Amino acid sequence: MRFTITGRNMNVSERLQDRVTSKLSKLERYFREDQQILVTLSTEKDQKKIEVTIPIKGTTIRAEESSEDMFTSIDMVEETIVRQVDRHKSRLIDRYQSGFNPQYIEEEPVDEAPEDDLEIVRTKHFALKPMDPEEACLQMDMLGHNFFIFKNMESGQTAVVYKRKNNSYGLIEPQE
Repeated sequence: MRFTITGRNMNVSERLQDRVTSKLSKLERYFREDQQILVTLSTEKDQKKIEVTIPIKGTTIRAEESSEDMFTSIDMVEETIVRQVDRHKSRLIDRYQSGFNPQYIEEEPVDEAPEDDLEIVRTKHFALKPMDPEEACLQMDMLGHNFFIFKNMESGQTAVVYKRKNNSYGLIEPQE
């Protein structure tokens, strides 16, 4: 596995790099040798934060944890990411057995900024996956996002699920 470890508001010591690679190398059983794992370590006030992103075909697995100690945060994110990879593996097996095969297109950076005050800094392109709203909520949680765009299997239309303030979910569908 190829680790890309970066630091924000901090210098990443060799000791921290070794700890991250040793903890996350447990994921070798799930991925190929050339799998890229992006790790960002940061510090804000008295909190030490680690973010791990694993771009894989069809989805992105992402986890972040923070605590007062960076080594504790690394241990916590390792447990979280292993749980997510296990969950993703079981869903892939279920989908494979049902014959579903999503196709995503890689992210493309935006070269030019618009002339207005509004600035789009990144554009993502992807194929909308047909799924039910419950599966979309699971995918959204796995990515750690507040919303997720998908193609509703029941209606065939583009829809959005989003996380509400009371930890419930909402569904937005176009009106016919």
